[in-house]
Amino acid sequence: MAGWVAKRFWKGVSVAEDAGGFAVLLDGRALRTPAKRPLILPTGPLAEAVADEWRAQEGEVRPGTMPFTRSANSALDKVEPQFDEVAGMLAAYGGTDLLCYRAPAPAALTARQAEAWDPILAWAAEALGAPLEPTVGVMHRPQPEESLRRLAERVGALSPFQVAAFHDLVAISNSLVLAFGVTEGRLLAEEAWELSRIDETWQVEQWGEDEEAAEIEAARRAAFLQAARFYALCG
Repeated sequence: MAGWVAKRFWKGVSVAEDAGGFAVLLDGRALRTPAKRPLILPTGPLAEAVADEWRAQEGEVRPGTMPFTRSANSALDKVEPQFDEVAGMLAAYGGTDLLCYRAPAPAALTARQAEAWDPILAWAAEALGAPLEPTVGVMHRPQPEESLRRLAERVGALSPFQVAAFHDLVAISNSLVLAFGVTEGRLLAEEAWELSRIDETWQVEQWGEDEEAAEIEAARRAAFLQAARFYALCG
């Protein structure tokens, strides 16, 4: 029925160990995903974060206020059944990483990009064993095959729950390297977000801020930081 919304029907929310993980219970009944799979979380803290979202619902159920639940559902219903395809898609970002494509001008912007991005690429070369070469302009530059292979192996070693969060870190920033910077502890999520927005920040400085664009940016930032929190709780 058009306009139908779910109503809160439960009184209590709890967390219990179940099937090698943790389940969230509504009045003693375990949550399931939209695909009817048992919603088993890998860690207690992540299960508590999901449970808190259900505890916070009053009256109508508002899915937009439940990002942990949404990401957990995605991990089980979307990532796990097609893990290789999702991991491969994310690994492909290494071949076109944001940090490798530099503006030809103005000089102040190119200098800002180099100052911010070069140390992260140097870290990726050493810590991840994956040196990537920057280029000027938007024409594609092939990256070393060995570097791409090592990055792909790291993505493939993640769990479905980690990949669900990692997907957003990569897709929102357009950078596999920045995503790994966050998950490997090289960068705080806020730092990675700022590094991913150097071009946009430059444009705002030159031409001023557009209100609609600022709202979109705020939503993207919130989603990026949420993905980092979800990943951290995966254990």
